[in-house]
Amino acid sequence: MNKLLAFVSAALLSSSGFAQVETVNDTIKKNKEPETLNEIILSSNILGSKFEVKNRTGSAYYLSPQDLQQFGYTDVNKVLRAVPGVNLFEEDGFGLRPNISLRGTSPERSSKITLMEDGVLIAPAPYSAPAAYYFPTVGRIEAIEVLKGSSQIQYGPYTTGGAINFVSKSIPNDFSGNAQFSYGNYNSRSTEATIGDSRENFGFVTQYYNYNSDGFKSIDGGGNTGFDKSDYLGKFRLNTNTDAKVFQSLQFKIQYSEEVSNETYLGLTQDDYDANPYRRYIASAADRMDTEHWQFQVDHLIKPAQNVKVRTTAYHNKFKRNWYKLDDVDLDGRVSIANVLARPDDFPNEYNALLGNSNTPDDVFGVKANNRAYDAKGIQSVATFSFGNTFYQDLEIGLRYHEDEEDRFQWKDKFAIQNREMIRTTVATKGSDANRISGAEAIAAHALYKITFNGLTLTPGLRYENITLTRNDYGTNDPNRTGIELSTRENKVDVWIPGIGANYKFSNDFSLFGGVHKGFAPPSNTVGSKPEESINIELGTRFDYKGLRGELVGYYNDYDNLLGSDLAASGGTGSLDQFNAGQALVKGIEFLLNYDVLQAGPGKLKLPITISYTLTDAKFNTDFESTVGIFGEVSDGDQIPYIAKNQFNITAALENSMFNFSLSGRYTDALRTQAGTGTIPKEFEIGSNFILDLSAKYFYSERVTIFTNINNVFDSAYEVARLPAGLRPGAPFMINAGIGYSF
Repeated sequence: MNKLLAFVSAALLSSSGFAQVETVNDTIKKNKEPETLNEIILSSNILGSKFEVKNRTGSAYYLSPQDLQQFGYTDVNKVLRAVPGVNLFEEDGFGLRPNISLRGTSPERSSKITLMEDGVLIAPAPYSAPAAYYFPTVGRIEAIEVLKGSSQIQYGPYTTGGAINFVSKSIPNDFSGNAQFSYGNYNSRSTEATIGDSRENFGFVTQYYNYNSDGFKSIDGGGNTGFDKSDYLGKFRLNTNTDAKVFQSLQFKIQYSEEVSNETYLGLTQDDYDANPYRRYIASAADRMDTEHWQFQVDHLIKPAQNVKVRTTAYHNKFKRNWYKLDDVDLDGRVSIANVLARPDDFPNEYNALLGNSNTPDDVFGVKANNRAYDAKGIQSVATFSFGNTFYQDLEIGLRYHEDEEDRFQWKDKFAIQNREMIRTTVATKGSDANRISGAEAIAAHALYKITFNGLTLTPGLRYENITLTRNDYGTNDPNRTGIELSTRENKVDVWIPGIGANYKFSNDFSLFGGVHKGFAPPSNTVGSKPEESINIELGTRFDYKGLRGELVGYYNDYDNLLGSDLAASGGTGSLDQFNAGQALVKGIEFLLNYDVLQAGPGKLKLPITISYTLTDAKFNTDFESTVGIFGEVSDGDQIPYIAKNQFNITAALENSMFNFSLSGRYTDALRTQAGTGTIPKEFEIGSNFILDLSAKYFYSERVTIFTNINNVFDSAYEVARLPAGLRPGAPFMINAGIGYSF
């Protein structure tokens, strides 16, 4: 912490690993160079608008507030399905803990992409334990920005697949607010209330958001399988007059969320899934996740000259969770629940114990308290210099100091089933299962130069990461952490990450862009674990022909060293140790097309259609054998698991000033759950699926909106994963209706 405090003064004059863009009205942007603008609007956006996306030298996608409101999704998996280049697999049906991949990176707990909220790293411990057991509640988010290719080299430490920035509710320009409530089947409810205002020298916004449900699964013997999650947000801004000689602003943000979810790692066997995909065994009745998350953020912006701006952000994120869940069955020796469900014929006694049809001896079930506390803090600053007349030039220099840690203090209680109830028979000593602290200290810097002349834009850039990863393991017999059994380890990384992007506009309606950059992901603190490194190339075009707008991109990611992770969420032991998986090659195509069939003017009936397609070919180029995680025994040429080869999404909306009727259909190809080639064996397959959603809105007045949303219209039963243990279903038919009021 002393290093952090000492670093502040230097960082205020420097810059960070994250850019922060001031956004203005898109019409102004199209007609004036940025350095001539007098209006300054504070923003947490990287892109800021679809106009910014159109003019970047790399792939990017901006989901605007209007995009997010169209279907009112509360599940980030459904939101991101429409974005080309995104691979993911669901887990709980509500999107509480998503598994997101960008361009074929490992999707496990979204641990191989850079996740941000308002430009700040948001994973619980982004360097030392990046698995995203905390994830921003998408229902309270105002906009989402997805960057891929050379477009995201500023936003590390993960630069292979891309970065996602979630933009929280912004401070409004005028006194305004909204309230919204919806209710649906499975006793699902969502409530939102927001109010904010701005004056010449200050502004604020506050937001409350709650989402809860009884759940769509049924535990044998009864019980709640749902969740209750609440978020609270407050922002307050002070600023000088916009025409001040030296403009400055200071913004404070505090965000708090809490969640209780009756979720489990225990899925179903194939036969039980086929009979009833929404069943849960009685042995999972005690499973429950409790979380709390705090985010504190202070942003300072100064414009010492018309062409210079420096933005500095200090942040502190705290997250604690205890996932109390079934881990193993011990009748004649410990067997993990994953092995029981994968091979029930080999473990018939253990399988029957999970069903609870008869009483079991004491201490048969190990229910693990996966108790962890996370802490992440740092300071980052970005300085931007704009200059040039004949050539428009922009130089961005960034610097960030960051510390994070994961504190594991875990134990495993023992249970039995008596009279169809889970009864705790032994209370374990806290810290007797895991008792260690993993930490990271990192300095990141980047420089990005942008030059534009006669339609050609070039953006060469360079990123630097210096990382020290540590672990102090106190052992399972030292709950007071006296150090009598202390073991330590350390791993260091020092890396330069270059990249360059280019965009050439033949006209306002047609351009080519491309780039090459180094992909990087930090290793774990395991001694000898190397970073994940790759060379990434992309080439694409953006076009607009008589209202037919689109983008076509091809990419090629050549891994020199792919990293695998030992995550409990992917069937491993949960140690988080990483292992070197050797060479791999991921290549693909991303296609996006938009067209308004009716080509209507303002106030007239419109029929906009959006089509997106993603082709992902992800293969290993090395033979190796893994005893943990999802890879298994791998041969050169095997497909990487949990990456669907083909994905297709179509969205259409019939709308005018009175109503909006929208549909969204998404197709996901069958995927492997273990590496292999050829026909996928049934036991290693997640089948293909097509899911259709509908949404309808009636604008009763300028301030009142009545709406309904239907997810999975045809009530399709579809598999989403065989992780963490056994088959898991996607959400069934779900409908809600509500009313919103804004002022």
